Amino acid sequence: MTDEYAAVKRGKLILKGDKPKAKKRKHKKKDKTEESTVDEDCIKHGGWWKAQRIEDISGSIAIEFGNNCYVSALDNGLFTIGAPHDEGSGPSPEEIFTAFPAGENKFALKSGYGKYLGVTKEGTVIGRSDAVGTMEQWEPVFEDGKTAILSSVNKFMSVNDSESVVAVSTTAGHSETCCIRSSRERHQPQAAQGHEGDLTQLEVDYVKKFQKFQDKKLKINEGGASELKRAKVEGNLHETLLDRRSKMKADRYCK
Repeated sequence: MTDEYAAVKRGKLILKGDKPKAKKRKHKKKDKTEESTVDEDCIKHGGWWKAQRIEDISGSIAIEFGNNCYVSALDNGLFTIGAPHDEGSGPSPEEIFTAFPAGENKFALKSGYGKYLGVTKEGTVIGRSDAVGTMEQWEPVFEDGKTAILSSVNKFMSVNDSESVVAVSTTAGHSETCCIRSSRERHQPQAAQGHEGDLTQLEVDYVKKFQKFQDKKLKINEGGASELKRAKVEGNLHETLLDRRSKMKADRYCK
């Protein structure tokens, strides 16, 4: 009898009038697909994530060739490849550039020395221009998860044996494969998005990025939107915006 009694599963004593509590249901574990994904690659590069479309190339960016090696600006207007960074470390200040839209599917880059990146006819990448012209426009090429940067002379950016940054190859092979990285907040609305049909608003958003607002008033060129419409058709919208902005006072970057 004792053994049979011990074998009975004992439960909590329920007094008369008490209602038995419902059993708590265990929550099912969330499906792995529902869990937020962590960008390991971004973490390994100090929070700098891979650009995968033209809209991602805006604001502070770095150009990576190899593993954690970035294009670095020199004070003579030339560019080299920097030393490898430790895992979890982002680019150094001289390896960070500011990107701007420059026509359809193109962008311009400004170095920390305040000069725009262009290319010579010989294929040397230089940063000595104060404005964006045809030679200072670059086009990203995304294909099969890889990225290459095409110059205005239809040559791809790469690093040669002397560790100088050049644009000499008409095809994008392993040496021309790079990674454009950004540090800005992902999916952050850009000035050019949502204003394709409103060039006046586009110019307002563009100017807001640079003016100091010393008198708390925004200064806009009075030339009207017709000039911007023509520039958009001709593919030099960014250069026109820069020229119009340079005529106004209290601007951080223009003369």
